[in-house]
Amino acid sequence: MAHHHHPAKPVTVTVQDFIDRCREAGLRRTKALEELIATLLESGRPMTLAELASSERLTSQCDKATVFRLLQRLTEKGFVRRLGLHERAAYFTLLVPGRHQDYLICTECGTIEPVKAPCPVHELEEEIRVKTGYKNLYHELEFFGVCPKCA
Repeated sequence: MAHHHHPAKPVTVTVQDFIDRCREAGLRRTKALEELIATLLESGRPMTLAELASSERLTSQCDKATVFRLLQRLTEKGFVRRLGLHERAAYFTLLVPGRHQDYLICTECGTIEPVKAPCPVHELEEEIRVKTGYKNLYHELEFFGVCPKCA
């Protein structure tokens, strides 16, 4: 029997769920944290620090340095995934359990787009899980290349 990976139904996660998980991990609940998570959840796509800091919810809440510190903490705890090549052009996206996305990143201009293709790694992941007994296995895949605009 081939193990077919059906596209998972979009996982609905509320800001509250996320905050609860953050608090369990020892992060302090602040208005800035809530707004940051809400912004990332609503956007549904990776965002840069500059985009986040100047977004509607956060611009009145806190400065860029605070947003950056929060992102660092969320990344360390595994709630946020940092994408991209350069610190200055890094993109941030929420890691939602059960929601998986691989990305394509241009090495010239730094644009990021989701890979619109079935992920071949899921079956490998399943095999690794079975062989190693690892729990909560997940992977993050990033493909790098030169986009058509830059090429």
